[in-house]
Amino acid sequence: MESSSPPNEVVNSSKQACLEINLEDLPLDPGLRTRIWDYHPNVRDQVRRAYLQKGPFQPRNHSFPQRNLSGGPRRFIPAWFDEFPTWLEYSVAQDAAYCFCCYLFKPNTGEQAGSDSFVGKGFSNWKKKSERLQGHVGGPMSAHNQAWSNCKAFSKQIEAQTEYKTLLGASVSCMRFLLRQGLLFYGDDEYEDSNNQGMFADLLRLRCNYDEDIKAVTLNNAPLTLKLTSSDTQKDIEIAISTEIINAIVRDIGDSLFSILIDEFHDMSSQDQMAIVLRFVDKGHVIECYLGIVQATDDTAVSLKGAIDDFFSTHGLSMAKLRGQGYGGTSNMQGELNNLKTLIVKANECAFYVHCFAHDLHSTLIAMSKNHLEIVDLFTWVAKVVNVVGEFVECRDTLREKHDVLVFEALNTSELLSEQGLNEGSSKFKTLISLFTMFSSVIDVLEVIAEFGLDSEQKSKARVLLGPLQSFGFIFSLHMMINILRITDGLSQALQKNDQDIVNAMNLVRVCKEQLQVMKESGWDSLLNEVSSFCQKHEIEVHNMDDRFLTRGKKRDQVITNMHYYCVELFCTVIDMQIQELNVRFTEINTGLLLCVACLNPSDSFSAFDKQKLICLAQYYPNDFATLDLMILEDQLEKYIMDMRSSIEFSGLNGIADLAQKMAETKKDSVFPLVYLLLTLALILPVATPRVDRVFSALNIVKNRLRNRMEDERMKDRLIPYIETDILDSIDDEVIMQRFQNMKNRPCQL
Repeated sequence: MESSSPPNEVVNSSKQACLEINLEDLPLDPGLRTRIWDYHPNVRDQVRRAYLQKGPFQPRNHSFPQRNLSGGPRRFIPAWFDEFPTWLEYSVAQDAAYCFCCYLFKPNTGEQAGSDSFVGKGFSNWKKKSERLQGHVGGPMSAHNQAWSNCKAFSKQIEAQTEYKTLLGASVSCMRFLLRQGLLFYGDDEYEDSNNQGMFADLLRLRCNYDEDIKAVTLNNAPLTLKLTSSDTQKDIEIAISTEIINAIVRDIGDSLFSILIDEFHDMSSQDQMAIVLRFVDKGHVIECYLGIVQATDDTAVSLKGAIDDFFSTHGLSMAKLRGQGYGGTSNMQGELNNLKTLIVKANECAFYVHCFAHDLHSTLIAMSKNHLEIVDLFTWVAKVVNVVGEFVECRDTLREKHDVLVFEALNTSELLSEQGLNEGSSKFKTLISLFTMFSSVIDVLEVIAEFGLDSEQKSKARVLLGPLQSFGFIFSLHMMINILRITDGLSQALQKNDQDIVNAMNLVRVCKEQLQVMKESGWDSLLNEVSSFCQKHEIEVHNMDDRFLTRGKKRDQVITNMHYYCVELFCTVIDMQIQELNVRFTEINTGLLLCVACLNPSDSFSAFDKQKLICLAQYYPNDFATLDLMILEDQLEKYIMDMRSSIEFSGLNGIADLAQKMAETKKDSVFPLVYLLLTLALILPVATPRVDRVFSALNIVKNRLRNRMEDERMKDRLIPYIETDILDSIDDEVIMQRFQNMKNRPCQL
């Protein structure tokens, strides 16, 4: 609060240059203080507030010195503090009296009401105490009384601000807790007499029960227009918290290189979203941070690229710093995401795509196979079998009466009825195996359910399933997918191991591609024999391959045989889908890149070290390694490997992440900066990260069925603090409150 602005104030840059002051270091002695008008206007009120909280300086126990004045020795009398308790103060350094309120608020207008002695050099003529002290106070409109009025008004403002800060701090702490836990804020009815005002109101009320200071200024004790409990206030606090977290992440990234992890998904409101996670290296540690959700105008690659460009621009990120990209495996927009990779590489040739080993490759391959309707039908019928049989098996007493309990016990302990049976790709593979090995038992159970089901609906479901399951098409698809997934199962499991061997993993990729190609070229006859033998065993009609293929639904323009449909349109097509997907995920470029990265592995005394491959790795990044850098790198690598193998500190390391951290700890990153840059680039690649999957799990918690209409921005603001809890914990409430305060005009100031 400024009582008045000094006319013709000349700003002294030497006195006002510093905008930041340490309020704890302000001198208490009035004779040692800096004039209030010599502080910069931006900090002047902070100084006033600090002094008002401390009050006038009145050293009552001081031994006040005597001085010889006309009429005899005189000194300051401590009783004068009682006569003028609100404004009189004494300087030990100057042995003089000062006016507290005039120091803080007297206008800088020259000498009035006892001149400037009570503000500048101080009053020390103790003989004229009564005349000068009363004279300083003056009449109602004196400079002193005006300063005193401003002082009281400012004190009331401080009190209001203190109460407001307490109230806002309580609301922020409650919101912080609820956001951290992903909990719902609102109740069915938020009026004061409601029994269900929501978790926010309940938590705030709980805080009041344990803190009298908060209780005195919140809920019923808060002004009607300043309760800070409305949904708009809660939304603003959400935004303030998420904004500060994002700012902290962007500050941490700074000018570092990073990679981006993206996956498209449908939330519970069936909206297409893209979750974005950034991955970078800080002092050898790999950091992954969820930064938000974006939504493109449509599902085209150009639109997706535009949405990412806008996202980068909003957060001050540069596409030139991008060094890797990774995508989820079961996206509905997989084709467009593949095109998006190409567009990003065109914008930045060093933004290499690599398959994230943590993603279930089987899920990806199965999702790709489902582009064929026969495979969609296969998994649809299997899912229905699991549901129908699973429901009926729970009724143990009924089953014992109707059928051999051993059949049901066998079913109940198999992968077919496990809770994860139809979730991940490997579990789906095991479910198909279980159905294959227990086919007769499954048919028996379905027949029992069709006759003795709990109700007509359950009987009908079982009866409907018996037809498709005992068809040649279903049996053919079942055998074909088992044979395909058997080839890729080892690769999928190897990629998801914690102790990944990149070289062997890349070899497995090559072997899988070759096996699938061999299956396509020479595996038809053996597959058909397997299917025919299985059908004959279970009394299922076997199609004559030379007969005309009978289509379901709309008739084909061209007549084809069963041989053409099952061999060419189904068998070869699905295998080609698998090979194509493996080729997309493991290209010649990223395979070569990963094989070079493997040479950085410090295991077994750096046995994988290969200088030429590491130089080749640097050549993948022309933006980071110029021609001269490559020459220097060659020399650094020779010194580096000798140093590493001879140092006990670097023995027993398990991976390049451990190596990078140890180099940062021992300052070797400064000794071998180009080698450390290679390590950084290798760690940036999203080879092993389940972070995006965790984002989706968090999204299902935050945006559940009760909140599936939550707008995108609101969901983003809630997801960020729920996922990035460590960063949330590092941000002080004061920072969040200041962000909240600066968002718009508030009825009170901090």
